[in-house]
Amino acid sequence: MGKGGKKDPKDVQRKEEAKMQLKRNIGYFEGVSFIIGSIVGAGIFVSPTGVLKHSLLNVGVALTIWTASGLVSLMGALCYAELGTALPFCGGEYSHIKRGLGSLPAFVFIWTSTFAKPASNAARALLFAEYATQPFYGICPPPDVLKKCLALAVLWSLGILNGLSVKMAAWVQAVFTLLKMMALSVIAVGGIVLIARQKESLARFEDMFGSEIPDASQVAEAFFQGLYAYGGWWSLNYMAEEMKRPSRNIPLTVMTAVPAVIVFYLLVNISYLTVLTPKEIVSSVAVAVTWADRVIPSVAWIIPLSVAVSIFGALNSSMFTLGRLSYAGSQSGHLPLLISMLNVHSCTPAPAMIFSTTIASIFIIPSDLITLTNYFGFSGWLMIGLTCASLIVLRYREPHLHRPYKVFLPIPFMMVAMSLFLVLAPIIWSPNLQYVYAFLFMLGSLIIYLPFIHFKLRFAFLDKITCHLQLLLEVCPAEGKCE
Repeated sequence: MGKGGKKDPKDVQRKEEAKMQLKRNIGYFEGVSFIIGSIVGAGIFVSPTGVLKHSLLNVGVALTIWTASGLVSLMGALCYAELGTALPFCGGEYSHIKRGLGSLPAFVFIWTSTFAKPASNAARALLFAEYATQPFYGICPPPDVLKKCLALAVLWSLGILNGLSVKMAAWVQAVFTLLKMMALSVIAVGGIVLIARQKESLARFEDMFGSEIPDASQVAEAFFQGLYAYGGWWSLNYMAEEMKRPSRNIPLTVMTAVPAVIVFYLLVNISYLTVLTPKEIVSSVAVAVTWADRVIPSVAWIIPLSVAVSIFGALNSSMFTLGRLSYAGSQSGHLPLLISMLNVHSCTPAPAMIFSTTIASIFIIPSDLITLTNYFGFSGWLMIGLTCASLIVLRYREPHLHRPYKVFLPIPFMMVAMSLFLVLAPIIWSPNLQYVYAFLFMLGSLIIYLPFIHFKLRFAFLDKITCHLQLLLEVCPAEGKCE
């Protein structure tokens, strides 16, 4: 106590820091690293051919679609920035859908994500293992057992890292994001130098729209490919509860990271087109490797290494955010209680990391299951649409909610319309039985929701298991709850 019975501010601060809750360890630079690291994966290095192929090799149309896809992603990120600053809780879309639309849509989201997101992480881990082992086997394919063992090792290494220390995970993310951006800079600068030195390189862009113009359905397909390449812009909201000064850093981070990726993607694509013809790009298995063989043959090995580095960084970011999603779902009673507990030494959601890493490991073992998750792509945009709809609902239902940042209201309406189109278009244009399975899986969440969430059915033996695991893992319930 201070003089006159007043509380000493230092004592209050120490008590706040001693609370068993997630700590605000992520600043502006770490936030930028996480967003860029989530967006930039292997795609821009390996095969940025989808946009060009569906654009009918029309360079002008392809570059326009890359720009438009980036701007749509930026609009979505700005919508999320409003939600993240107004409701700075962990859990990302899950927390916002629960607040805006209710418990059931939020449970459908976490039910689907518990299946689809770990499978996506498993796919990334296997792709990393592919690139990491390929140099040792030359033209021969690496053994599947070796790739799966390495993929499991990477998954659990990152799972343990994220479960032990947020600061260490953020440091790893910053380092690997810096490395992948350096690799992209090599390609981007190489293209600029070639354009400046060789007039024939610049001539390729003089009549960019001169070739055949694709029809509406082809443009839409190219747009799908572009948006997929920008996937990950939503990752920052999963760590809003751990952001320092979230009302300032969340919008600033978004407005830095997403435009930076747009610029780099455009420069890298221009560089590819400076060295390779559109036909060569579409026919190349790994465009960046082909580019390096032409431009920097003596150190072309840098590119395959950069691909592995890029995948590793994206996997670390994805695992970090998935752990927060599981943690938030458990805090709300949508997942077992143990998953919402924090390690007593590091205040990290260690059980949530173990849970999500275990599910990803299960997908690696058969690996064929991962192909099924391709049909869950529509569910991702469905949840983005629901999140932006939550923003609109909250604007009207909670007009007095403190919003440090407010997005221009027509933008969330545009994002809802865009999401609806992106959900329905693939199902209508290329109907497939797997979409029915994916939809039935989402509806299957009701089988769990009604007895265990709505009617709160409990089993006594689960409480005993939770108690034993709590002692084993040295975890305890968090004092503050994610919403």
